[in-house]
Amino acid sequence: MDRLTSTALLPESFQGTRDDIAGQMGMVWQQIKAPVIVPFLRLAVFLCLVMSVMLVVEKVYMAVVIVLVKLFGRRPEKRYKWEPMRDDLELGSSAYPMVLVQIPMYNEKEVYQLSIGAACGLSWPSDRIIIQVLDDSTDPVIKDLVELECQRWASKGVDIKYEIRDNRSGYKAGALKEGMKRSYVKHCDYVVIFDADFQPEPDFLWRTIPFLIHNPDVGLVQARWKFVNSDECLMTRMQEMSLDYHFTVEQEVGSSTYAFFGFNGTAGVWRIAALNEAGGWKDRTTVEDMDLAVRASLKGWKFVKNELPSTFKAYRYQQHRWSCGPANLFRKMVMEIKNNKKVSLWKKVHVIYSFFFVRKVVAHIVTFVFYCIVIPATVLVPEVEIPKWGAVYIPSIITLLNAVGTPRSLHLLVFWILFENVMSLHRTKATFIGLLEAGRVNEWVVTEKLGDTKKAKMAAKAARKPRIRIGDRLHLLELWTGAYLFICGCYDVALGNSHFFIYLFLQAMAFFIVGFGYVGTFVPST
Repeated sequence: MDRLTSTALLPESFQGTRDDIAGQMGMVWQQIKAPVIVPFLRLAVFLCLVMSVMLVVEKVYMAVVIVLVKLFGRRPEKRYKWEPMRDDLELGSSAYPMVLVQIPMYNEKEVYQLSIGAACGLSWPSDRIIIQVLDDSTDPVIKDLVELECQRWASKGVDIKYEIRDNRSGYKAGALKEGMKRSYVKHCDYVVIFDADFQPEPDFLWRTIPFLIHNPDVGLVQARWKFVNSDECLMTRMQEMSLDYHFTVEQEVGSSTYAFFGFNGTAGVWRIAALNEAGGWKDRTTVEDMDLAVRASLKGWKFVKNELPSTFKAYRYQQHRWSCGPANLFRKMVMEIKNNKKVSLWKKVHVIYSFFFVRKVVAHIVTFVFYCIVIPATVLVPEVEIPKWGAVYIPSIITLLNAVGTPRSLHLLVFWILFENVMSLHRTKATFIGLLEAGRVNEWVVTEKLGDTKKAKMAAKAARKPRIRIGDRLHLLELWTGAYLFICGCYDVALGNSHFFIYLFLQAMAFFIVGFGYVGTFVPST
């Protein structure tokens, strides 16, 4: 039988020299582009535009609510009864409610003294407050230091309890839940939670407790965060811009409309009766604070709204937890919210659609998929066009509305956009992990706090230039995404006509900068 030639085995359109691999790949691309790539990309563009419209409508709605709140002066003191507490000569200190202050800790060597000292410095009758330090530290040296600090304050007459566990089951939620089981807690009316890096002002309780005393239907008072290290580096400024919008807009809108928002996990005062009725702390997700807030809201309780990590590694882990946890909680609670009989239909819509679906799922997915995958892909497939309102106007509106929370950083707006798009890679990945309950769904990595002490040590060691392992700096996902954007930008310059190359090159540069580890305060591995 005659030996078959190599060309006989290939379709006629593929015939050519064996070395013409590039030409054959071009033919394959042309043959699959029209029937497969173009329809798929058009569907992706349509879905992204729908999500963009959903997101911009939500942003505009919140902006309108904030404007109305400011115009009509609907401050919490006007919406709820608030009167300063006064001494009662007959009852004395017994006229004040009993307050429990919980401080969960985990190997907080750099900040434990500041947090314990700030909590013990709260202005409140000394016999009506209990400080509870919940130490889950695994380092025995740090545990001894924290215990000694508690003993030091106890010797000054402060009612402070040092509590430890045999294991870290449930992480922070487990520690808080275990702390609530102590016998002395049953005498308390309210519980305040402060993370180890939070330093409350001395008058914190005087400003928050009256809301709970005079409004029996209020279950939570959330205080405003202030960031002590927002000027530490460009990355912390970017975080400040994102979180300021959350505090000044999202939480204010929730408080003003449906008396609901997600608990931040710190700087909040809970009515213990509300906490118990909601089922207490649960460790089924990594956002135990939001979980508790949603369950308490479904019971009819109302909420009143009255240190940033500076290493990129810490920020990535934090963003994974803050994106994966809400998506996973949405999956677990959507039917429970839908079937709840205690809250109105509009509040259910607000919680399911606005709070969870748009803000916790759509916002992350559309940012990465649309701006970092779909738009660059349309450069390679010119048959698919994105309308100007979807590619320019909607992103501009969303960006400007986000920026109002931090006016002092408006000059950093371009850097913030590029940085947020980079972080959307991890937020999107975490969102899908949460929705699908994949492997890392319950991963909990405590955010590293550097503290002033460690910063001073790092500054002292800077001149030594310690050896840096390449693996400590390189982030491959960012590098691959940056390469994709850069290739699309080059194609647009050489062969395209969409004029996206300026954005693509800037965004690629942002991914490369992050991918090579040149963002945030770098702490080499030891």
